[in-house]
Amino acid sequence: MIFQAQAGMISDILNIYKIILSFWWILVPAALFFVLRWIWLIYIRNKFLDGLSWIMLELKFPRDTTKTPKAMEQFFNALHATQKKIKFKDKYLKGEIPSWFSIEIVGRGGMIYIFIRTQAKFKDLVEASLFAQYPDAEIQEVEDYIYELPPGIPNDEYDLWGTELILTQPDAYPIRTYPYFFQEKEAEERTDPLAGLFEFLISLGPKEHGWIQILVSAEGDDWKKDGEKLVAKILGKEVKSSKGGGSLIIKETVGWIEAFWKGITDFLTGFSEQKSAEEKKEVKDVIAYLSPGQKEVVSAVEANIAKLGFKTMIRYMYWGHKDVFNKDKVSAFGGYFTQFNTQNLNGFKPNKKITTVPGKIFKKSSELKKKRFFVGMYKRRFFPFARFKARGFVFNTEELATIFHIPTKFVKIAKLPIVEAKKGSPPSTLPTI
Repeated sequence: MIFQAQAGMISDILNIYKIILSFWWILVPAALFFVLRWIWLIYIRNKFLDGLSWIMLELKFPRDTTKTPKAMEQFFNALHATQKKIKFKDKYLKGEIPSWFSIEIVGRGGMIYIFIRTQAKFKDLVEASLFAQYPDAEIQEVEDYIYELPPGIPNDEYDLWGTELILTQPDAYPIRTYPYFFQEKEAEERTDPLAGLFEFLISLGPKEHGWIQILVSAEGDDWKKDGEKLVAKILGKEVKSSKGGGSLIIKETVGWIEAFWKGITDFLTGFSEQKSAEEKKEVKDVIAYLSPGQKEVVSAVEANIAKLGFKTMIRYMYWGHKDVFNKDKVSAFGGYFTQFNTQNLNGFKPNKKITTVPGKIFKKSSELKKKRFFVGMYKRRFFPFARFKARGFVFNTEELATIFHIPTKFVKIAKLPIVEAKKGSPPSTLPTI
């Protein structure tokens, strides 16, 4: 009996094999096409990247600024103007990919520096958008500090620890944002979430370095669909799947005919208005029966997707001379990002695939390989626009302004480069908050 079953299974496998052989002339070219397409995109994108001109801008601000992160949110709103849908010919003939920026906080030798790395063509946009919110700021072009990294690190003299961050939940769930730290408390009770991070960075000695890298690329509105589906699911509404077979042309034609006919019947019968009123009443009834936690999630997700979004990647790294290197200090970075985590919404966690933590076997060689791989990604400000171990996520402008903004007067930092004297001012017509 068992022998007959095995024989039947072998026969089925042989039949499948024969079918595959019969259609090799279709399958092989198709597989070859996708392989060659992938190779071509890598080549043409690298060529496109080599042609980009990058600059590093250092930012300095008055120490007594009273601007809340809302000002930085407006800055990110302005940066979103760089969002562009790449055309088919530009993607495959020029290798064009979406533009991105790198916002970086650097602690070295007890001092803190703030940088924005941008393409040269966006320099005016970055400066004008910052001056619009921080008229007393000082912005100057400087050399890239990344070359301070010793060649071949980790080596006999220097060591490092770093990781990339990902979210604990889908993008539609927001993290805890700045209104929690600022608007919901009295002025004397406010605490800038940057305070702990900056205190850690200024505590680093002359042979220690703490770096944070926040990469952002303006997104369209497609990411919001997941949030809409999530809200619909909580409210018990039918969620249509985006997947399905059949010709796209046929589906579009059928959908148009159905919508056209529905419009006529609704107009003649007045059914559309009646149904709309019934749907609103149904939603209100559903909301009334939601738990407080579910109501909070619905409200938070709807508020989250109402704002502009950026594809985001976050990496941080602590490195230094082995004489003073202390891996335990990395927990300060983790503590900074953990304060934005919530139980019922979203939060940060390390990306286990992009970290310097060694594997369970061959630990020494695995650790060396992972550290050098991480350093390479950090130095290049690697931002993937295809499937890769690195996993970006979408943050809206409020979330970005929460994790990166100009320290307020509530952060008592003595070793932050500041504007000692106002060198100039932007045009008075620029809008400010």
